[in-house]
Amino acid sequence: MIKFRVMTEPVFSIQNLNFYYGSVKALTDINIDIMPRQVTALIGPSGCGKSTFLRCLNRMNDTISGTRLEGKITLNGEDIYAKDVDVVDLRQRVGMVFQKPNPFPQSIYDNVAFGPRVLHMAKSKADLEETIQRSLQRAALWEDVKDILSESALGLSLGQQQRLCIARVLAVRPEVILMDESTSALDPIATLKVEELIADLKKEYTVVIVTHNMLQAGRVSDVTGLFWLGELVELSPTNEMFTRPKQELTEAYISGKMG
Repeated sequence: MIKFRVMTEPVFSIQNLNFYYGSVKALTDINIDIMPRQVTALIGPSGCGKSTFLRCLNRMNDTISGTRLEGKITLNGEDIYAKDVDVVDLRQRVGMVFQKPNPFPQSIYDNVAFGPRVLHMAKSKADLEETIQRSLQRAALWEDVKDILSESALGLSLGQQQRLCIARVLAVRPEVILMDESTSALDPIATLKVEELIADLKKEYTVVIVTHNMLQAGRVSDVTGLFWLGELVELSPTNEMFTRPKQELTEAYISGKMG
């Protein structure tokens, strides 16, 4: 069992997690606490369970037939797999940014307004417009788009589209932001902007990222976990993980000897 604790309560607590795609076991005995207002990075080779684990945190795997979860995941003490959990509410609390930008084929304005409208979060048009501006500002996109809010989101660059998707998540006021290789489709300049944004977001949010880029994990995260063949091999403060790994497998992966 691998756990990393500091003197505060975790946002997520994952206990004895096993996950199956049909008869195939994708995750084995995962135990991890995810702490508030930190960036937790998950690294490891393709197919090792990182994204599957991430999707367990907002029940995105529920959309895949034949999947099964054992163990317990709590969000601020609440079992997110309890029968009475509202999955829509959970996914509002735990937002997701995907590998490729996925803006809706609508205006920039309507993309950010979508969540607050569906969830009836805005009391008035003025309230909605304040939410849209604040979300775009927090996503470092407002100055780029403030004069073209009525234009199609599909006309933005890939980097801008990804920041728009982040703004769309922020608009529904989540507690946690999950990012699944959210810069892998972006150029280096756009990647840097998203990394700078992640560093800023952790002042208010808990952030969990999946990345194949170990340099990125080193730049943006506070804690790093190595997944290997569905198991959590090591979870450590990032500076310790990359300078003094506890496990031989971690050292081999980071040095490029394996993976």
